[in-house]
Amino acid sequence: MTRRDMLLTIAASTVSARAADLRAAFGTASAVPKTGAARPGSASRADGFRGPYCLFSKLLPDLAWKDLGCAVNEAGFDGVDLTVRLKGHVLPERVATDLPRALEAIHAVGTEVPMITTGLLSADDPAAQPTFEAASNGGVRFLKPGYYRYQLEDVRRELVDAGRQLGSLAELGRRYALVVGYHTHAGVVGGPTLDFLPEIEKLDARTVGVYFDVRHAVVEGGRVGWKLAAALAMPRLRMIAVKDYVWEEGAKGKWRDVNCPLGEGMVDWPAFCRMLAEADYQGPVSVHVEYDIEGATPAARRDRALEAARRDLALIKRHMQEAYRA
Repeated sequence: MTRRDMLLTIAASTVSARAADLRAAFGTASAVPKTGAARPGSASRADGFRGPYCLFSKLLPDLAWKDLGCAVNEAGFDGVDLTVRLKGHVLPERVATDLPRALEAIHAVGTEVPMITTGLLSADDPAAQPTFEAASNGGVRFLKPGYYRYQLEDVRRELVDAGRQLGSLAELGRRYALVVGYHTHAGVVGGPTLDFLPEIEKLDARTVGVYFDVRHAVVEGGRVGWKLAAALAMPRLRMIAVKDYVWEEGAKGKWRDVNCPLGEGMVDWPAFCRMLAEADYQGPVSVHVEYDIEGATPAARRDRALEAARRDLALIKRHMQEAYRA
């Protein structure tokens, strides 16, 4: 057995034991159907993937709420991952009045909003409590907070401080029946996943978990690292973001990660989807179309963006279906 195989075997064994403990306590760790209500017990993989496919609304910043719901629905998605943050579809200072209106408008055209993306860092933010309350009342069940930044002065202390702030949001999640999922974005706290996972694991599994982004996990831990991160995070997995990237050489020989369509980059989608299937993940899948899309007019750019979203959705659905039916 190679060292690589040994590491993956250890990670898989750890995941199996911890996942069994969580299923016994709370049901399947991330199992949530399209309605957002908790699904009791653990379902067979033969049932396939039943979670909602959402489009991250950052792609369509100029669309009004109703038009956004229509566009997402027509593109084949189950719901919207709605931006509730600075420059988002709902602004934090207007969340108490505008989020209920946005949810009503999107629901009216038959589109769900299983999750929202915010910039919240702690319960001390004046927008925190109104956001949780309005989201909960409107049927949202998952919330992405903002990012904690490393100062790289005392990393252990910085991680503990970030965990404490996340814990305050988890308490709001408990009060309003919302699950807080911390996004594993490269370059910030939680980017490698394994740095922040111990702090997340200190918090209630019913109200806080991991919003895993495999694109950023591959950036932070290519080859085996992303698999270890995914395996160890799996029992606390609540949401996933899907996007892809390539390495591109820039000025002076410096390399940078550049977003690209799904399937054209570094992410091993079949392998990742197999891991999700083995864990019977049933939470939201948020499709992020963040690569450059041009258009002669705003309308032309929007049409091309939606076509790109359809292609990415088709690819992730195909890989998920193949993995869950294996």
